[in-house]
Amino acid sequence: MKKYLLLFAFSALALSSCEDDDIQNFELDMLKGEWKETKEEIISGKDNKTVISSIVPTGCSAKSTTEFRIDYYAAYTAVTGIGATCTSSKTEGTYTYDTETKVLVIKYNNDNERPYKVEILSSSELRLMEMFDSIDYNGDQVIDYVYRSYKR
Repeated sequence: MKKYLLLFAFSALALSSCEDDDIQNFELDMLKGEWKETKEEIISGKDNKTVISSIVPTGCSAKSTTEFRIDYYAAYTAVTGIGATCTSSKTEGTYTYDTETKVLVIKYNNDNERPYKVEILSSSELRLMEMFDSIDYNGDQVIDYVYRSYKR
């Protein structure tokens, strides 16, 4: 009887750890690739619904990309310029991602760690809430949130 109980306990442990690995691998697979920012929104901290401001990248900045790989490599390619004269610069680094808390932490070289809460992650859409440098944008003495939306 003790052997069966021990076997059951080890089987349950092995299955639960595999499930976590599967979720991690699945979400990393959805995260990998190049993403283009489609919108930055500042949302009121009072109700987490009211949009204070919204910025849609245009021109050269609309060509900027953020890249994630499953080996925890991250890169941001900033495209700047005016009109048809665009130049790009690439910043590389690493990231971590916790599937339970949905916290993505990006650390580019020569920069601080920047944590984000993953609100949406699908094969074509990514929405992140910044969890750093939060301030009160509208003067109501409540910290507001910055959300960034991405598409493939």
